[in-house]
Amino acid sequence: MCRQLFDEPLSLHTSFKIGGPARLFLVPESLEQFLCALKFFPGAKLLGKGTNVLAPDEGVDVVISTLGLNDFRFDGNLLVSEAGVLLSKLCVESAQRGLSGLEFSYGIPGTIGGAILMNAGAYGGQMADVVEWVECFDGERVRVLQRDQLEFSYRDSVFKKRNWVVLRACLSLTKSDAEVVRSKMEEIMKRRLETQPLDLPSAGSFFKRPRNDFYVGKAIEQLGLKGYRVGDAQISTKHAGFIVNVGSATAKDVITLAQTVKELVEKHFNVVLEPEVDIW
Repeated sequence: MCRQLFDEPLSLHTSFKIGGPARLFLVPESLEQFLCALKFFPGAKLLGKGTNVLAPDEGVDVVISTLGLNDFRFDGNLLVSEAGVLLSKLCVESAQRGLSGLEFSYGIPGTIGGAILMNAGAYGGQMADVVEWVECFDGERVRVLQRDQLEFSYRDSVFKKRNWVVLRACLSLTKSDAEVVRSKMEEIMKRRLETQPLDLPSAGSFFKRPRNDFYVGKAIEQLGLKGYRVGDAQISTKHAGFIVNVGSATAKDVITLAQTVKELVEKHFNVVLEPEVDIW
């Protein structure tokens, strides 16, 4: 039986600290329970660590959390993990075993399921580089997809396109020196701390990069929008690509601010921005 919470505030489960209540909040503690919940509530919202989500102020009906799916194991250079394991934990565990490939993800606060869904990446690496296969639920049955079936592209995958659910994944890592891996992780974390507003609630970079030579944060900064606010939603004064919650921001505040930014960027740069954040 899944753990059940009623009228659970989503602001407690998202990194933005925003969101009304989930009328029913389920926490399965095994893949069997998870599949049962998915079949019983096919329209439910799925939530890992909530680091890339803007939940609505009015709340939602049913949310299924993946955080109870936390089993993982190593087999040589292969790592098999359930969807709810934190990516940062897997990065540390890999480093301790002298396995390289996940260094780019150090400091990415989400789960492996969410990271695969959106092909999370940073500092020259992405999930597409290391995923070997994924076990998923397609709405009717469980299937296993190999690397060439995952349709990875920039912040996208077959799971986003078809609304399939990641259950487990296998990552193929490379044998390396543990100290070298740890050193690279520390350097990446140093860069994050220097450039990103990690001290305030946010959902990371709010917009996707529209093309390789266009830097969203730089463009927003050039428009003089650093520090611009709608309610308690603010363009970060540290990195203009982030929208941060400086108090009691609502989803409406964030959406209004994001729309203003989108319109100004399109007007001045003739570039159409798309959100990287999953707006429920």
